[in-house]
Amino acid sequence: MKIANGVEMLEIHVMSPRGPMVLNPTLIYDGNSAILVDAGMPGQSQLIVEAMSKAGVAPSQLQAIILTHQDLDHIGGAPEIIQAAGKSLPIYAHKLDQPYMEGKLPLVKANPERMAKLLSHLPEEELRQALEVFQNPPKVPVDQLLEDGQVLPVFGGIQVIFTPGHTPGHISLYLQESKTLIAADAMVSSAGKLHGPVEQNTPDMETAVRSLSKFLELDIENVICYHGGLSQSNIREQLLILTQGSN
Repeated sequence: MKIANGVEMLEIHVMSPRGPMVLNPTLIYDGNSAILVDAGMPGQSQLIVEAMSKAGVAPSQLQAIILTHQDLDHIGGAPEIIQAAGKSLPIYAHKLDQPYMEGKLPLVKANPERMAKLLSHLPEEELRQALEVFQNPPKVPVDQLLEDGQVLPVFGGIQVIFTPGHTPGHISLYLQESKTLIAADAMVSSAGKLHGPVEQNTPDMETAVRSLSKFLELDIENVICYHGGLSQSNIREQLLILTQGSN
């Protein structure tokens, strides 16, 4: 779905261990190059490549991948997408999630007990396979560390917003030219209505809700949530409701 000139919200329909779901990576591009924000689960790269193709962008046009945080459904497809691009692609992320992405620390939310509980409804063999993926995630080397307030001087300006809570190093991105917020998992959307982060997937809910107040400083016309997609109506009013009592 085209959000603005050079901004495409990809819609990746997948079957997860918890059932069917839609993931919404973002593609930022011009006629020559592109940046992909988040990369899906392992094994989903072809779906992302096909969605990029519909937007008229080939994997070889990618110049970088920005990973908003360490969760497997955001980092898992990155190695495969780099392979599809046929060249080395720098990975951008925040330093607090870097050691988890690089495999130096286990993913915060992928401990065996937690995942076994969440996926206990699966048949035994499917549960075993799912746990194996979470316990042995792809290792993603981070080449460029991003900082709060940093503006990448590409595609009209990509501003980094440090929004911890969902993970220690969670970031969101503000596309200055199109006034588009890529919220990642800082918020979710349902039929265009914004909601705060999902509590069962957010280890530090208090910090995560407090992080939302940073969005009030921005002039936002479009919000892309990784889960739930696009919100464009009364953004500031919705954010005020979500942030009440968080300061």
